[in-house]
Amino acid sequence: MTEFNRRLFLGTSTAAFGLLAAPAVMAAAHGKPRVVVIGGGAGGATAARYIAKDSDGAIDVTLVEPSRTYFSCFFSNLYLGGFKEMDDLGHTYGVLASKHGVNVVHDWAVDVDPDGKMVTLAGGSKLPYDKLILSPGIDFVDDAVEGWSVAEQNKMPHAYKAGSQTELLKAQIMAMPEGGTFAMVAPPNPFRCPPGPYERVSMVAHTLKANNPTAKIIIADPKEKFSKQGLFQEGWNKHYAGMIDWIGADFGGANVSVDADAMTVTIDGEETKVDVCNVIPAMKAGRIADMAGVTDGNWAPVNAIDMSSKANADIHVLGDSSQQGDMPKSGFSANSQAKVCANAVRGALTGSRVFPAKFSNTCWSLIDTDDGVKVGATYEATDEKIAQVDGFISSTGEDSATRKATYEESEGWYSGIVADMFS
Repeated sequence: MTEFNRRLFLGTSTAAFGLLAAPAVMAAAHGKPRVVVIGGGAGGATAARYIAKDSDGAIDVTLVEPSRTYFSCFFSNLYLGGFKEMDDLGHTYGVLASKHGVNVVHDWAVDVDPDGKMVTLAGGSKLPYDKLILSPGIDFVDDAVEGWSVAEQNKMPHAYKAGSQTELLKAQIMAMPEGGTFAMVAPPNPFRCPPGPYERVSMVAHTLKANNPTAKIIIADPKEKFSKQGLFQEGWNKHYAGMIDWIGADFGGANVSVDADAMTVTIDGEETKVDVCNVIPAMKAGRIADMAGVTDGNWAPVNAIDMSSKANADIHVLGDSSQQGDMPKSGFSANSQAKVCANAVRGALTGSRVFPAKFSNTCWSLIDTDDGVKVGATYEATDEKIAQVDGFISSTGEDSATRKATYEESEGWYSGIVADMFS
């Protein structure tokens, strides 16, 4: 039996569904129970805020996040399209500390000792915990795209971690020569934000249509189909006719290599010189989850009822890093999972009431000005996974008023989620 499978068995047998039925108070000999949260995004910031706020000071909550300003990946494509400024996407952690009493530590977590329940930071500090919540987002699979590595990200940016990479990609797009070529290498499933690459293509096309209308976009995609495909392709034909060429798996999109020095993309043996290349590689859980021993090598399997690791009942994994079932990897999903986790962790540490786990997600995408579409679902916890209960998706052929309302709805959601995370 592998170490992970041994932990999987132990974690599942002790944690799966007992918490909801009869939460056990974990009395801490040191005084207040301690929760450490690693990662300050939609999952981590939300979990830290809700545990601190709803426990009314009964739990000591520490949030570890190296960045002083969080730039949301969700809505970052709108920066590429000219609909947002980077300042619109940046959010700080001050209110979590001043209003809710979260101890915010801006440092890197470099090690987890799950037996000793200790997190080590790059600066040398050690943080003991009773419950550890990991929400580190994504890392990239080594050698996922032939010819590309993280060392090439300044020549061929991924821009799938928002901030400087997003700004770099925008600068490259704006510097394209007249009639130039933008290439995207799309990722295989599963990955962060399934509609994200295709909204990005829409936003790049929007910018090029205004500034470089004879430019071309090619997408090399290892998948046979993609999220909201009918909606995106309808929109591309309507707004950007003749500009975008999607090359799926059936036409060689899975057989791709790049040369960052020569700025070429080779698709199924055919080499193309490009001016900008956005490489979005295959993804896996953030590295700290692997260090904590809770991944299967790529993702971190969790129990649906409380997002606890199947390898360790005292470690919870949220958002993109988790392998939880039917929910997509999205900011909305991470925020929803964080609230379930926070309720369960608070119950385990203080004996407060634990409510049945319910989840929801919606992913909005902007195709062109006021042309918004969405997909979403509700979910419930089962013994095996987070399972979809029902779902919805925008329809092709919708009128302009409906699409505008959908975009405005997305703006309202963005304001709401950042407030839920940080205020």
